[in-house]
Amino acid sequence: MNTTNVFQTQLLGLQDNMMCFAMQLTANREDAQDLLQDTTLKVLDNQDKFTDNTNFKGWVLTVMRNIFINNYHKVVRVQTMVDKGTDVYNVDTISHSGFDTPEGTCDIKEINKAIESLNEEMRIPFAMYVSGYKYNEIAERLDIPMGTVKSRIFTARQELQGELQDFYYN
Repeated sequence: MNTTNVFQTQLLGLQDNMMCFAMQLTANREDAQDLLQDTTLKVLDNQDKFTDNTNFKGWVLTVMRNIFINNYHKVVRVQTMVDKGTDVYNVDTISHSGFDTPEGTCDIKEINKAIESLNEEMRIPFAMYVSGYKYNEIAERLDIPMGTVKSRIFTARQELQGELQDFYYN
């Protein structure tokens, strides 16, 4: 049996697991079946990207999760409406943020001060994460393990929550 047949056999053997995971993600049978089909096709198309010493089931379910997330983002983008009559370049977003008041300006200053008070080991990964970097990108840029990045960001959050507890509304 050649590697293509083994790959396809393994994929067929995971169909029940994939359907269960798809149901967890979508909570809808028809959407789950669509996700299962999309994932199966994507996995077959990308068979050459699978490396032998990798957990096959984990790899396939990761592909499924990524497809689900991408589809979700696509739906959100489509459902976001922009009024064509609005001058998007000059939209007044600050006045709707709550930070345009003197109290809001003070709040921003306190938040920035709290972030700046973090030690450099935690502040830099935290700032990168808030800026949109993914854990693996931060780890690569700072040349530290991804677990260390996650730990530092978690610790930074904990410290900031303690320092900024007055900002939490009950």
